Amino acid sequence: MRACFRLSLLASCIGLSLSAQAQSTQEDMPDDFTLCPATEAVPPFEDVPEAGIHLGNLSDRSTLPTDIEGDSLSGTDVAPQFEGNVALKRGDQFLGADKLKYDSEQQNYIAEGNIRYQDSAMRLTAERAEGNQAEDRHKIEDLRYQLVARRGNGESSQIDLKGAQGTLHDSTYSTCDPEDRNWELRAKRIDVDSAEGMAVARNAVLRIGDVPVMYVPWFMFPIDERRRTGLLFPGIGNSDRNGIDYKQPIYINIAPDQDATLYPRIMTARGALLGGEYRYLNARGRGTFTGAYMPKDDLLKERDPTDDSARGHFSYNAFQNLTRNWQARANLMHISDPRYFEDFNNSINGIAITSAHSDLGLFGRGRTWNAGLMADRWQLADYTLDESSLPWDRLPRAFASWEDRVLPWFTAGVDAEAVRFQKDAAIRLASLPGAPVVFAEGGGSRFDIKPFIQMPLEGPSWFIRPTLAWRYTAYQVDAEFANARRVTRSPTRSLPIGSVDAGLFFDRETSFDDEAYLQTIEPRIFYLRVPYRDQSLLPVFDTGALTFSWGQMFRDNRFSGADRQADANQLSVALTTRLIRESDGKERLSASIGQIKYFDESLVTLPNQAPIPQGKSAWIADAAWSPSDRWTLGASYQYNPTLGEKDLLSVRGRYLLPNDGIVNLSYRYRRSVSEQTDFSFLYPINDTWSVVGRHYWSILDSKPLEQIAGVQWDSCCIAVRFVARRYVENREGDLSRGFMLEIELKGLGSAGQDTRKQLRRAIVGYNRGDLYLVPPNTATGQAPTDPDLTQ
Repeated sequence: MRACFRLSLLASCIGLSLSAQAQSTQEDMPDDFTLCPATEAVPPFEDVPEAGIHLGNLSDRSTLPTDIEGDSLSGTDVAPQFEGNVALKRGDQFLGADKLKYDSEQQNYIAEGNIRYQDSAMRLTAERAEGNQAEDRHKIEDLRYQLVARRGNGESSQIDLKGAQGTLHDSTYSTCDPEDRNWELRAKRIDVDSAEGMAVARNAVLRIGDVPVMYVPWFMFPIDERRRTGLLFPGIGNSDRNGIDYKQPIYINIAPDQDATLYPRIMTARGALLGGEYRYLNARGRGTFTGAYMPKDDLLKERDPTDDSARGHFSYNAFQNLTRNWQARANLMHISDPRYFEDFNNSINGIAITSAHSDLGLFGRGRTWNAGLMADRWQLADYTLDESSLPWDRLPRAFASWEDRVLPWFTAGVDAEAVRFQKDAAIRLASLPGAPVVFAEGGGSRFDIKPFIQMPLEGPSWFIRPTLAWRYTAYQVDAEFANARRVTRSPTRSLPIGSVDAGLFFDRETSFDDEAYLQTIEPRIFYLRVPYRDQSLLPVFDTGALTFSWGQMFRDNRFSGADRQADANQLSVALTTRLIRESDGKERLSASIGQIKYFDESLVTLPNQAPIPQGKSAWIADAAWSPSDRWTLGASYQYNPTLGEKDLLSVRGRYLLPNDGIVNLSYRYRRSVSEQTDFSFLYPINDTWSVVGRHYWSILDSKPLEQIAGVQWDSCCIAVRFVARRYVENREGDLSRGFMLEIELKGLGSAGQDTRKQLRRAIVGYNRGDLYLVPPNTATGQAPTDPDLTQ
């Protein structure tokens, strides 16, 4: 018997069509249904086979046998009738009824009374089902359904199926509890085409509670995982700078491995903007093009009434695996003007970015080596600077390194680099008083190689690593640049570098609060010897003095690039202790302290910087303590004995509240640079209500950098978030205010601005999974990669 074959289409017609909106708006944070009760619209049936076939493999079912059982069998072989606890089973499908009649000649069937159906996608109950197998025509009446793989339930007065086509009448869908419908989608009619994966809803109404909030006479949407061209949920916001801000994403499905999204946007205080994103994917790589164009920005008019400039940006990010060891990568960015990031980014990150960086290259890596050939370029993104402040473009740069064990006791290696530096504003030309500053291009080439040999000796509780290296650097500098910067055209530098790194590990078992711990004491010393070479006539392309930190005590150079190699006769002494819980390996306490002893004055410097005198460096101390699994406390401190005052102080604390709440508090001080406090929190009032906030304050400037206050309401299937913000919007320090409102219908989508993205950026731990993530690349001064740079 095959009387139930096409009933499987019901899952694709109802289960997928009405939940399609949820599939098109999935976020990196999944919907949270923890507040939902366990009740379901259609409880699980008893004596049902395991769901063994996925919904998409409908063709597999036609090859499986169908079994029909019942308490009694009557009729004839041509027209059998089953009555009492009728059960039709095939694969993952189950159909239960009080009575089933089947006409084997005409292939008609009628199932009546207590209809129960289940497959791998959904469960449903109905009053009556009938159809014709030959014509592939079916009708089911008065049904209620429950999705199996995802939340979602609803009702329909009738569904008519004809092959791959289906029509639902008076249908509803919601992810809420059946007894508490906070939101519900109702449609008079939904026409479904399973072959094309599309559906059309007519006279659809979205209700929140009993209130209809949106009526749509006609709209088309996908019913399966296949991507479809159409509108995505809009974003709406308001701020002092932009006014009312409306963005309507339009998704375009080009091919299985290509798609695009357009972002038309209206800002009532500034004008219209069109953004876009194109993505492609292949077996060995992927890439994304993004861009935006604004023909006229009224914000520029406020600054200069004669400025009618168009604004925009373009970016391309991609990688392509060429072989097992080699990969091509591209990260290209171009902006229309130096204030673009500042004006189109509604966070302090837009002010922190001073340049747009682009690079393109071929990179390889093996077990003992890595190498690359690349080029990069910088563009000014800070109108308060001129182009002479930009880093040097490297056109091109080739580099390679190798390290391997060469003898039983020795490891050898080499680091090498050849690069051509170029800058449009390399040379500042003389100009008359009051005239614009004029620059000329220039640059030079540099070759740097550093072979080394190391003798790594170590045991379970000790290590000693003597290392001997030789560094050779040669330049070829353009004549005009050499004259302007007063450097030699073809200088070289050659010098040895010797170091010894040694440490011990002591440990003991101890207990604290009736728990077993392992306590360690780890002394370490690092001696560095580098002879002095006069490097004052060497150009400075990509080299800067490193900020003094813990890691610098164990480096062989206090400069970041190859243009300067510091002379040294110094000894670093450090001590670390840890308290590790033996039950799970959690580090409850770590504390470190260290200092460098300079036996001789370090004479190699960058221009306009002083040598490091003989004596001692600042003390560096760092500690982290977790008094409980909810508390985390930490502090960093640098004390300068020469000046008799602190260079750096950082204090931080975090407390994890129940129900995913969190409180963060920090204080940061760096002498003559900054002094800031940062307080942020997510405080759950109860299971449904919570408040969020941030107070990020600059003590030196006596003004806020960012302030956030918001409230969240989260129920079983609907969430509402309202956030008010006050933040520094430009380099003049002007403050802007903005309001964000987001209404999220779980399983369907959200309307308004993406408040969760803003809160994850501002409150570390807002999404508990981000507690230990590295900050985004915008923190390092690189360009953001959002499609419209405005999230």
